[in-house]
Amino acid sequence: MLMRKPELILIDVDGTLVNSLPDLAHCVNFMLLELGMQQYSENKIREWVGNGVERLTRRALTGQLNGEPDDTLFGKGYSLFLDCYAHNTCKHSTLYPGIREGINKLHSLGFILGIVTNKVSRFTVPLLKDLGVYDDFTIIIAGDTLEKQKPDPVPLLYAAQQTGVDPKNGLMVGDSVSDVKAARAAGFQVVCMRYGYNRGNDISKANPDAVIDSLEQLDTLFTGLDDHVTR
Repeated sequence: MLMRKPELILIDVDGTLVNSLPDLAHCVNFMLLELGMQQYSENKIREWVGNGVERLTRRALTGQLNGEPDDTLFGKGYSLFLDCYAHNTCKHSTLYPGIREGINKLHSLGFILGIVTNKVSRFTVPLLKDLGVYDDFTIIIAGDTLEKQKPDPVPLLYAAQQTGVDPKNGLMVGDSVSDVKAARAAGFQVVCMRYGYNRGNDISKANPDAVIDSLEQLDTLFTGLDDHVTR
């Protein structure tokens, strides 16, 4: 399906831009080991990624998607996880195939690129810098930049406001239901990556405008690319 040509393209981090699962899983299991609790496979932990590290910690401590550990256990666990992840933010995380090429292509076509992630700034910024993509984005909105996170539309609307783009000319690229919900509520178009962290569920069932396998494919979805993108 061909889509409207956007002006602003916002991209999620975990599961969309970056395969961060190896480092997240390592720190989850470090935390659980220190607490004397059951550890989990990387595939299981993959089901819990996508709503920030606080939510990931709660899920790991209870072994449940919507689990809530008691405050004392959470406090100990979260502290252990944060300390580990601060030293392992980008030990084994990598850009997904086609990301560098896709970013270069989108830049050549004149799109404004931004980041909207629920990962907090203290982890987002070093990760993007270590992977060599930090300077590719005009705006970076992390999980603690604003009071609200995805699936709330506020981060997307803020990005549109800061870049001077009408939300109807915005596009969110993500991998989860949260990305789809945020985009719909903000009036953005939305495209999802098939390979993401949507808890093992088929993201096409969330009804994004399109599902793709690589960022390199994104521009092929747009109509009107014969004309250079202008603001």
